[in-house]
Amino acid sequence: MIAKSIRENLQGMWSLLVGMKVTGKNFVQPNITVHYPRQTVASLEGYRGHVELVPHDKDPTKSKCIACSNCVRICPNSCITMKAVKPKKKAEDKEAAGDQSEGKKKAPAKKAKPELQSFILDYNYCSLCGQCAELCPTGALRFSSNVYLAGFTRQEFVIDLLARLQRQAQTKGAPNG
Repeated sequence: MIAKSIRENLQGMWSLLVGMKVTGKNFVQPNITVHYPRQTVASLEGYRGHVELVPHDKDPTKSKCIACSNCVRICPNSCITMKAVKPKKKAEDKEAAGDQSEGKKKAPAKKAKPELQSFILDYNYCSLCGQCAELCPTGALRFSSNVYLAGFTRQEFVIDLLARLQRQAQTKGAPNG
């Protein structure tokens, strides 16, 4: 009975010493975390923030997105909603179609590409899996490097990425002063 009590006490002491060793080792190592906002991190290489639209090379207010909806279909959390409209046919296109029916051969009219109206990301449900960015045929999606995304309500994390892209382009193009 006494031997059992002594053995339990020794096991408890051994457990305490092992715990103190781990604590002591970590106590003398340099800090890994920073105390934001007093300190900031110099390099955020590898950081994956929310998904954002990539601006078009010719027009920074428009996205490279061709509204194929692959990202909407592949998203496992259904957090992407896209709205696109097909432009109405112009009078010139109708005339060209009429000329073809009369037997005159002209170059075939180009198919009208859908125009992106809104691209909404519900970041509340996004798991940052990256399937949308990986599947995009035009490279219109990428991960943001915005580490300062914060809000007080869930509605603040439902983001219209197209409107955000347009605001960013306007602020970059606005004259200073």
